[in-house]
Amino acid sequence: MLAVASVVGLACATSCFTGTATKVIRIGVDLPLSGADGRAGTPALNGVQFFVHQHPTIDGFSVEVVPRDDAVGGLHDPAQGERNVKSLGADPLVLGVIGPFDSNVARLDIPIANVAHLALISPAVSSRCLTKEPYLPAGLSPSHIEITCKAAGLPAPSELRPIGFNNFFRLATTDELQGPAAADYGYKSLKLRRVAVLADHEAYGQALAAGFMSRFTRLGGSVVAYRDFDPTTSLDMKAFMRRAANDGAQAMYYGGVTANHGCVLRAQMASVFGFGEVAPFLGGDGIAQDPNCIRNAGANAIGIFATVPAAAADAIPTAQPVIAAFKAQYGNPADYGPYTIAAFDSTGVLYAAVDRAIRAAGGKLPGRDNVINELSATTAYAGAGGTFGFDGAGDTTLRVVSLFESTSTDPNAPWTWVKAVDYSASLPY
Repeated sequence: MLAVASVVGLACATSCFTGTATKVIRIGVDLPLSGADGRAGTPALNGVQFFVHQHPTIDGFSVEVVPRDDAVGGLHDPAQGERNVKSLGADPLVLGVIGPFDSNVARLDIPIANVAHLALISPAVSSRCLTKEPYLPAGLSPSHIEITCKAAGLPAPSELRPIGFNNFFRLATTDELQGPAAADYGYKSLKLRRVAVLADHEAYGQALAAGFMSRFTRLGGSVVAYRDFDPTTSLDMKAFMRRAANDGAQAMYYGGVTANHGCVLRAQMASVFGFGEVAPFLGGDGIAQDPNCIRNAGANAIGIFATVPAAAADAIPTAQPVIAAFKAQYGNPADYGPYTIAAFDSTGVLYAAVDRAIRAAGGKLPGRDNVINELSATTAYAGAGGTFGFDGAGDTTLRVVSLFESTSTDPNAPWTWVKAVDYSASLPY
């Protein structure tokens, strides 16, 4: 317990979170906890509960976790998330909510929580338009013209905040950094100089592809071919690949998701470029660590590199004592997941804000607005995953994108972490 407390670096001494409590504070959780999506959401809930187990009180208040499942039929459901946040917001003892896990759930959760003056802290969502305009900055657009959230088919951040102030915070960085991070890794680590790019005709994939191309060419590389294909039509891209190979393409970047058959393209590369790392296939978190991507890629699954807009806890030295303590308490390997530590830190930064709000209230239960104000003022919370604050929009100042490689044709094999690209000091555009 002492090792964990020293790692998280809470704003007050560890004694703030110990002692006999006669009053109650509740922390809500809105995550997918059942079915297929529960395989990622439940380990995140475990991270919340582990932090609370280690720190059961705050300044004389006992802390209770109130989990809500936003999955329906095994998949995250925005309407269920909305109902969950309404329920949590109706409880005056709930001072903050950890979640949601998915951007489309967040678009319904944020306005409900905003009206309830309730802080949301997400360990995972990365859609830029939840917090900032534009959807794609001009500096990442090949045309040098920004793409607004409305043009991308998404509500602007102001539309999600009917009362006007921000109540949403997150520990994952935003999607527009994924393409540049893949470009940095491809150019600097893989030594790529000529690539072909495909996008899946959706706003997410188009933005990732645009960010990759802009950064890659700025670094000195060349995009020899680009195609924005419709995944509902023919998926045979071998002719496109042959032309790209003839123009010297060493690799391909795909902006899109597995469901749009992106990793089928990886399988097709084998007949043109050969197998494996000789011709890398790069993409974003729409394919990262996805067993279906590996199934679709088949024998050519090795050599896929994909970004995730968050730090990889297993590669962070300061996270290792927390991970070891967690695994000592939770014996099942499935209890730990990619977002366990992010959820742990989400809970920790909420604790620190609640502690400051209680102190400002003279030891009484603080108002929710005071908790939001304290979260907004966070500049250097020392979490297990690193030291971070929140900018004026509620985004983390720890802007890290992780790269993972598929090193096996087994869909159930874990992907290998290969690199962290850190844009905390300066943005790539």
